[in-house]
Order: sequence, then C-alpha cells, then structure tokens
Amino acid sequence: MFARVTTVQGSPDRIDETTGYARERVLPAMQAQPGFKGMYMLVDRKQGRALGITLWESEEALQATAETARQMRAGALERGATAEPTAAEYEVTVEA
Repeated sequence: MFARVTTVQGSPDRIDETTGYARERVLPAMQAQPGFKGMYMLVDRKQGRALGITLWESEEALQATAETARQMRAGALERGATAEPTAAEYEVTVEA
C-alpha cells in the first residue's frame, strides 16, 4: 500500500472551511480513482494545520492520481490555506 500525505497550513479560524473542502470535494474526487483505499484528515486547530492522508493499493494507483491531487491542493488555497499545500509520497510498511 502507498500513501500521499498533504500538509495544509491555514488560519485557525478557517480550519472548518479547510475540513469541509476535504470532506465535500477532495474525498469524492479521490474515492472515484481506481485503487483508492482510504483517507484520513488530521487537524491541529490551534495551529491551523491539517494533514490529509490518502491510501492507495499500489504505487501505480498513487501515481495515477497525481494531477487530481495537484488540482485539489490548488483548491485548498481558495478555501482557507495560507500557503501552498505540500505533498509527499510514502510506502506503507506497517499496518494494523
């Protein structure tokens, strides 16, 4: 399994807007992609920071979503992010 971890820095008072965007736009877009396995969003309300984690059944499935993920990150700038979101890709080596 593979994961993309996206970090979004925003204003603490707009974190619900960021979370809503992930729930309403990002999640459905990712669920529509072949190989989607799951998504988590972790939020630090005090700092206005969010981590979005998407899980993919293979590295190929992860790579095939690169453009969609880029578009979703661009949309975050319009919905509460104060800096360009960053993304990193990982292989999942432990799962419980």
